[in-house]
Amino acid sequence: MTDKQLNKVRVRFAPSPTGHLHIGTARTALFNYIFIKSQNGKFILRIEDTDLERSDVKWEKEIIEGLKWLGIEWDEFYRQSERFNIYKKYLEKLLDEDKVYYCFCTKEEIEAQKQEQTSIGKPAMYSGKCRSLSKQKISENLKNGQPFTIRFKTPPDIKIVFQDLARKKIEFDSNLISDFIISKGLDNPLYNFVVVIDDYEMEISHIIRGEDHISNTPKQILLQEALGFPTPKYAHLPLILGEDRSKLSKRHGATAVYEYKKMGYLPEALTNFIAFLGWNPGTEREIYNINSLIKEFSLDKIQKGGAIFNIKRLNFLNSFYIRQKPLNKLTELCIPYLIDAQLIVPKSDEGQIIADWGHLPLEMLGYMAMETKEKLSFNYLKQIIGIYQERLRILSEIPELCDYFFKEKLEYDRGLLKWKDMSDSEIAEVLDKLENILSKISTENFNKENLEKILIAEAEAVGDRGKLLWPLRVALCGKKASAGPFEIAEILGKEKTLTRIIEAKRIAKK
Repeated sequence: MTDKQLNKVRVRFAPSPTGHLHIGTARTALFNYIFIKSQNGKFILRIEDTDLERSDVKWEKEIIEGLKWLGIEWDEFYRQSERFNIYKKYLEKLLDEDKVYYCFCTKEEIEAQKQEQTSIGKPAMYSGKCRSLSKQKISENLKNGQPFTIRFKTPPDIKIVFQDLARKKIEFDSNLISDFIISKGLDNPLYNFVVVIDDYEMEISHIIRGEDHISNTPKQILLQEALGFPTPKYAHLPLILGEDRSKLSKRHGATAVYEYKKMGYLPEALTNFIAFLGWNPGTEREIYNINSLIKEFSLDKIQKGGAIFNIKRLNFLNSFYIRQKPLNKLTELCIPYLIDAQLIVPKSDEGQIIADWGHLPLEMLGYMAMETKEKLSFNYLKQIIGIYQERLRILSEIPELCDYFFKEKLEYDRGLLKWKDMSDSEIAEVLDKLENILSKISTENFNKENLEKILIAEAEAVGDRGKLLWPLRVALCGKKASAGPFEIAEILGKEKTLTRIIEAKRIAKK
């Protein structure tokens, strides 16, 4: 890669397929993506799977699906496991130039060396014992099949300095960096070595990654210099912390992107949220889609301090984006949660239950309530989702909010029907009154507007609206909190509404 090539802006997102795509890793991908889009450059996805024992195709698949779900696209794709011949070529070059050496020390010997260093007040580092082995001794050990690693000859007494685009000047003393291992044998290259090769071969100009990689940077710069490579520009992102300011972990809640997707967070909400984990545009504005992030993003606005993961803010953003969704689309997003909760099931035109529904257009399917066996249309489900669009924080809440629409009978404590200090006789009287009023409204006029007009007037006449409207709402849904009673009654229809009021009268008498 020449200096001219470095003028091309190219970044890489390089996850290891050894586990879930976590929030911190997704943030790294997002920052690389929005930066490169603002620079009109190229985004490289590189799967770092040289650890063959821990890497798994299932994690690679999850990473790729997670990125696509978040709207992060790439221009080029590579797997390190397909590039071993390239790494071996450069490894042999370093061996030929005497910039690395064979190390035959066992784990036990290395541990003993570190303990000895510590005992005399020095950093626990490899002593460099094998650095001065003769060619004859090396040849003899190799011939005998003695296991070895290959270590880089760290030059002594130099300062390794780089200008971090997010943190300014960072400096390291080479005397505190031992001769580090770059390969186990000739065919098992390790992280710091292979990333340097790949960054050069892929013409990476900027490396944007988490601050946990800062300690790797001097080693990589030393390797770049030894190989005659230019040094890319670095920007290290702050750690993501829980609200207790410790490093974000499972004990703080979900940490994997797929878990947030499963819970019903929208990709645009999660993207908006993680963009602010370590970056601040310097304004009061909170809502940013991908395009606005690309427009506003700059590396000098990355914060140095840890970023606090605030779930309340994520919920706020998610509820905002839910409110912006077209109702048809929101209904399609909510239906899988109703199916998983076994409230409804998709059915074909012939009345057969559809087991493999995931790939089908949900708007075109018919449905059936599992408990009542009642046929349901997409439009009916859309009405139900519609009255909760303003109340939803996450999609997975929808079954608990609206399950009463799909039940034969509701179960709730009779005390729930009571408004303030109403007596049992007052509750019975109110329910009788509601039955009488509603039974006189024609089916054609049984809609939210007409119900509201009639019942509000009746409630005002009682003197306290709650005395009429609270028992009505509880009778219809059996919950402490719900959508408005007029909206619910319109969706249920006259017959079901009256049936539930009659059932409430029975419960009230228990």
